[in-house]
Amino acid sequence: MTKRTKAPTMLDVAKVAGVSPMTVSRAMKEDSYVRDETRKRILEAAEELGYVFDSTASGLSSRKTGFVAVIIPSINNANFADTVRGITDGLRGTNLQILLGYSDYQIEEEERLIAQFLSRRPEAIVITGGTHTPRCRKMLENSGIPVIETWDLPVDPIDYVVGFSNADAAKMMVKHFVDSGRSRLAFIGGEDENDRRGYDRRNGFLAGLSEYGLEQTRQGDSGRPPINMRKGADALKDLLEKWPDTDAVMCVSDLAAFGALAQCAKMGVEVPRQLAIGGFGAYDVSDVSHPAITTIDVHSRKIGALTADIIRNLLAGDSEVEVSKVARIVPELIIRETTLISEPA
Repeated sequence: MTKRTKAPTMLDVAKVAGVSPMTVSRAMKEDSYVRDETRKRILEAAEELGYVFDSTASGLSSRKTGFVAVIIPSINNANFADTVRGITDGLRGTNLQILLGYSDYQIEEEERLIAQFLSRRPEAIVITGGTHTPRCRKMLENSGIPVIETWDLPVDPIDYVVGFSNADAAKMMVKHFVDSGRSRLAFIGGEDENDRRGYDRRNGFLAGLSEYGLEQTRQGDSGRPPINMRKGADALKDLLEKWPDTDAVMCVSDLAAFGALAQCAKMGVEVPRQLAIGGFGAYDVSDVSHPAITTIDVHSRKIGALTADIIRNLLAGDSEVEVSKVARIVPELIIRETTLISEPA
């Protein structure tokens, strides 16, 4: 009697190919998201071992949902929209779809959304910022899926990070103001801790003032987030009524900066001769306004693209691709007409 040999298993194929059993399962399905070279290696290992994939059994045990959960603070913010676009473009061709939610800058609402999304078993989850409720953090840590925190550099990351230091970015604007001969500097926005990114920008700006030994009291109240052009205009008016000798102001976003610029025109304040204005975010409005607004570009679309790369690599399960835990974005100061003068004011 011929001795029977044990049929090869998915685990055997995984060992030969140097991948996980889950990656083998995905590679056997035409609509799955596995790198071409990885799929080829798996199929060659399966042929070598004589492995036959049981698609029926796989279908019964599959837990793949085919979507990535993404939570942003606002759907009206062009920067966050660019990040979502970067994720969408980066995942094109993977058969992964985005399930989008927005928290309205409330960490309690973020917690509710995450609980709801996790009940639907996403393949990965992307969140904005690194500040969460204790329950939210615990849910994410125990989710068993890739978690990517964006737009921040949290001290204690949950899993993966794609971001930058908002505080350090704001310090860039302080240096630019000082280098241009300004010394009575103010900030508009970032009072609400629910908008942690804006809050960090304000604190970074104040820290920058401290480093130069400058007064730190000039702060305009823009109200709760999201800040808009109207709030920027109102805050600038109040700021100059209280500190009329202010010679430079940084706004928490370009929308607020545009509002401040419009208010200057109404009040007869010359920009940049009397008052320099800086924004944040490199919105289109800062480029087309007159005068064009100096801003900080944090490459919001690139944040999304790098996030998509992490998701693709992790879900593809390619052991040969090293996925860095932190993808650091380098903000760029874009100097335009609202801060450029031939001599200090």
